[in-house]
Amino acid sequence: MAPQTTAAGGGGGEEAVEEASTLRHRHNAAKNGGGEEEVGVASSQSQLLTGEGEGNAALSVERAFAEQAVPSWREQLTVRAFVVSFFLAVMFSIIVMKLGLTTGIIPSLNVSAGLLGFFFVRLWTAAIERVGLLRQPFTRQENTVIQTCVVAAYDISFSGGFGTYLFGMSETIAKQATEADNPQNVKNPHIGWMIGFLFLASFIGLFALVPLRKVMIVDYKLTYPSGTATAYLINGFHTPEGAKLAKKQVKTLGKFFLYSFLWGFFQWFYTGGDNCGFQNFPTLGLQAYKNRFYFDFSPTYVGVGMICPHIVNVSVLLGGILSWGIMWPLIRNKKGSWYSASLLESSLHGLQGYRVFISIAIILGDGLYNFVKVLIRTTAAFISMMKKNSTLPVSNNGSPITEAVSFDDERRTGLFLKDQIPRSVAYGGYVAVAAISIGTLPQVFPQLKWYYILVAYVFAPVLAFCNAYGTGLTDWSLASTYGKLAIFIFGAWAGASNGGVLVGLAACGVMMSIVSTAADLMQDFKTGYLTLASPRSMFISQVIGTAMGCVIAPCVFWLFYKAFTDIGISGSEYPAPYAIVYRNMAILGVDGFSSLPKNCLTLCYIFFAVAIVVNLIKDLVPKKVAKFIPLPMAMAIPFYIGSYFAVDMFVGTVILFAWQMINRAKADAFGPAVASGLICGDGIWTLPQSILALAKVKPPICMKFLSRSVNAQVDGFLGN
Repeated sequence: MAPQTTAAGGGGGEEAVEEASTLRHRHNAAKNGGGEEEVGVASSQSQLLTGEGEGNAALSVERAFAEQAVPSWREQLTVRAFVVSFFLAVMFSIIVMKLGLTTGIIPSLNVSAGLLGFFFVRLWTAAIERVGLLRQPFTRQENTVIQTCVVAAYDISFSGGFGTYLFGMSETIAKQATEADNPQNVKNPHIGWMIGFLFLASFIGLFALVPLRKVMIVDYKLTYPSGTATAYLINGFHTPEGAKLAKKQVKTLGKFFLYSFLWGFFQWFYTGGDNCGFQNFPTLGLQAYKNRFYFDFSPTYVGVGMICPHIVNVSVLLGGILSWGIMWPLIRNKKGSWYSASLLESSLHGLQGYRVFISIAIILGDGLYNFVKVLIRTTAAFISMMKKNSTLPVSNNGSPITEAVSFDDERRTGLFLKDQIPRSVAYGGYVAVAAISIGTLPQVFPQLKWYYILVAYVFAPVLAFCNAYGTGLTDWSLASTYGKLAIFIFGAWAGASNGGVLVGLAACGVMMSIVSTAADLMQDFKTGYLTLASPRSMFISQVIGTAMGCVIAPCVFWLFYKAFTDIGISGSEYPAPYAIVYRNMAILGVDGFSSLPKNCLTLCYIFFAVAIVVNLIKDLVPKKVAKFIPLPMAMAIPFYIGSYFAVDMFVGTVILFAWQMINRAKADAFGPAVASGLICGDGIWTLPQSILALAKVKPPICMKFLSRSVNAQVDGFLGN
């Protein structure tokens, strides 16, 4: 589903660093997020576990499992699988929600989800086996069901828009945007309508491309790198060597989970006031702290830095240096000339306007370039495929396979085509969900007219096919780009006087959900194809996981929303930076550029063009040079929120780099486990922290840092 946050330097990292940020595709897992990081992590894991790699790529994976009977699709869907999936979905939803509301950078959590799913079910079956009640062993097919369900569930915390378009509708964000803050363009969060909206928007994408599963997976043999990496990870877990390594990895994850959780608990005692605690430690000096350069002792973002590719981390830091170290101080000196000196720094008509709109320009430039590039590659590959197969196969009786078929492919194809998902279910499901949505979404958003939704659903399957096909080729999900296009198209169609801002944001959610979910499902089918999991069990697991997410994610967000009163406010613990970015995109689509401060539009044009040029250079130069060129999308992230998290991520990448230099094999095997432990422990600490906040329990100590002169004034005031 992103990250989704997750890329390995090359292609996937760019779209992947996007908004809440597709540093994560979901199945990279996780929402985006980019393609190749998960491949970098998961494929290295799979090589260790299965022996797959360059030196022995000809080895058969399925021969290792030839003696094991493949359970039926009903046997793959077990109660224990969904119980474990539920608890893991809650845990990862909390983590993803925290990441989305702080910086919007969401790395791939696929490795940790796979590890923990494997570990907990193994514990379950071992306990039952000791008392002689074990009826069904734990299989890789069941493991795949768990993986699919968990990722589908926690992906809703990203794709549901709680840190982007959905929260961007709120009064809190509207007040900061200053434009279009009238009641017609505002809708405050409420758990009831959020759950209803997610159920209406999240399911239709599941039905869009089901009839084409054979075309995409068997006939066209699309790679789906993240789905492939996940499959080899799961296959590896279920070999004797892989099970031993997985046990060690879980032990490592658990150890760093505990360290991170206890560190969060310890830090809490020193946060008894505004700007107190270790997260406000001026590690690089007070002047750097004022410009948001400091190490804030966050295990989460140290872990994120260990998962994200080195070039992503370096790009984020460079973006912070360029913006907060050079540009914003220079523009601040123009106060009174470029913008009114009486404006607050948080006003979008002042310095904040430059921060927000220049970052939007970079995001749009990068997104447009990658959209066009992937569209060209997808179109060229599709035309080539059509020429090769004179007709497009649409059924299981397509063109016969003439080339030599390996044992693995023969076995996988046979089982993949065995359990059919009736086309009546696919077509009927799409029409039924579309009809319900067209009738009920206007009740949730009166400004979103029924014919807007109808137009979106007419074109959605075509866009979903393009996105799924492109994801299969490149591992780049462009769901967020399609969402941004919907913001501009539907927002402008509705107009400012008819709630165009709210219409654009709601249409963004509908479009993103359809095209993202369709690509995610194809990733699941690819994973199931390579692990011999039934397409039916994959589809049902995705449906159940999506239903879980539609309830869990709003509840988790509601906990954050009620526990932290300053959520969404710039400079707070949870600023939700991409919420205001998305809202301002909607305002631009409706009102144009009239509200921008002086010279802001010129700077936006420059950075929009620079983002395109940098991407073009990166694609034209040799790969050995391209890997050192920063990613514009990653550089845009700190432009608005500051560089404190970039310092944390850089520390994480330095730790991993040093570890790889000392012992690369061990770093590749255990680095993701260490990083996941750091992220999960700190993320889960948010739950008791929220409960303490709701119970009005205040930390007892405020640790704050003052300059020598200010400290002298305080001492004088206190009479010391």
